[in-house]
Amino acid sequence: MSQTTSAAPSTGTEAKAAEATMVEHWIDGASVAGDSERTGPVYNPARGVEQKRVRFASTDDVDTAVQAAARAFPGWRDTSIAKRQQIMFTFRELLNSRTDELAAILTSEHGKVLSDAAGEIARGLEVVELACAMPGYTKGEHSENVSTGIDVYSTKQPLGVVGIISPFNFPAMVPLWFFPLAIATGNTVVLKPSEKDPSAAIWLARLMQEAGLPDGVLNVVHGDKVAVDALLEHPTVRAISFVGSTPIAKYIYETAARNGKRVQALGGAKNHMLVLPDADLDLAADAAVNAGFGSAGERCMAVSVVLAVDTIADEFVEKVAERMSRLTIGDGTRGCDMGPLITREHRDKVAGYLDVAVDDGASLVVDGRGVEIDGEPDGFWLGPTLVDKVPTSSKVYRDEIFGPVLSVVRVDGYEEGVGVINESPYGNGTAIFTNDGGAARRFQREVTVGMIGINVPIPVPVAYHSFGGWKDSLFGDAKAYGPRGFDFYTQEKAITSRWLDPSHGGLNLGFPQHD
Repeated sequence: MSQTTSAAPSTGTEAKAAEATMVEHWIDGASVAGDSERTGPVYNPARGVEQKRVRFASTDDVDTAVQAAARAFPGWRDTSIAKRQQIMFTFRELLNSRTDELAAILTSEHGKVLSDAAGEIARGLEVVELACAMPGYTKGEHSENVSTGIDVYSTKQPLGVVGIISPFNFPAMVPLWFFPLAIATGNTVVLKPSEKDPSAAIWLARLMQEAGLPDGVLNVVHGDKVAVDALLEHPTVRAISFVGSTPIAKYIYETAARNGKRVQALGGAKNHMLVLPDADLDLAADAAVNAGFGSAGERCMAVSVVLAVDTIADEFVEKVAERMSRLTIGDGTRGCDMGPLITREHRDKVAGYLDVAVDDGASLVVDGRGVEIDGEPDGFWLGPTLVDKVPTSSKVYRDEIFGPVLSVVRVDGYEEGVGVINESPYGNGTAIFTNDGGAARRFQREVTVGMIGINVPIPVPVAYHSFGGWKDSLFGDAKAYGPRGFDFYTQEKAITSRWLDPSHGGLNLGFPQHD
């Protein structure tokens, strides 16, 4: 996934142009510059030029946002469920009616094509709709007369100020996984989006204000490790939600937990797709292309490894390569199938794996470095790439490349395929393509992965289930959204109650002392 890095200021005409468009923080319901002079570039990846600059928060800036959230918490916590739900319904309607506006922001700063951007927003909307159902997920329980005249019941209450640190690859969807549930349950939020594409977070915060959210309930600060560490170490922040690469997820988890916070830290992935000989190879090839190259492969649930059984591997690779030849690569506003990568540095890093693959003995079937582009030549382009016969010892197999590189590893059958998956340190998502129900049932029981698709390449759960992997793809046990999301943002109180019975002279007669 992504991690934050600081960037040197631009110079010359690009810097002057960027001065006109500075992405500021959003604190206590207003745009705030803060006290830091550090900024970073925001590129248009399809053009390869800097289009904006973004403020990098200082520790004091983060503290200002946290204090604003802390001041807003008592009033928001005490706001009725009905009112909180009404605001969330209004936000849902506003977001649904202005999807095109937000999609254009995503395409401009991330580079994904408009259809991918719209799909991202649709999945985020599902969680907003789930947040509207908050009353049903946050009810307590009641047991009457557990002992003579004694009742026990529970309530769920918000935590307080919570922090969210989100990645570049889904600048709208991932924040929407978290802040609607946190806010609906009565918490206040400080969101730190990726500095690479920060404008979506500001747009969403403004829309929440338009929906009636009180100032200070949702705040946005930008920046790099300085801002991240300030959230992780701030004593007022009660919980941290994070999505990003595995090394950073581990750092987030350990640092936040050491500072006494709840943590949900979702890490990286290397998602496998096992294709058995009885599978519909046309369906499997379509799935591999869509799941491998959608959003330029920059998504944590992308299929990056296909485990093809030897007997069908040649035919399968041929079908995938043929479909890849029909893809159009270019500016996401032009109706292309795939856009650029997020930055020039990331593009170069991903492209560097192709030489590694050849050196390690793999076969480069489709080389994305020579793709024809429908866009500006300086964009951060790398076309879909297909690498066959990849050894599992290669860095191309082991690393989370996070780009449009699909590796084919050949296996001799089901048993070897499951063994390869289970030996991976990652356990985010996986898929099997087969028409054998018994094999599919075995697969879902035996594979050590958190989200499983059966003839479905990207098994992202719907909003009313929870999202999260196993092994190095999830640190802690707190999954995102769904029932686990409501649990994460609330704390339970158990209450044991006895009321004296006036019909017995105020005495609770017959109550055993040992009860």
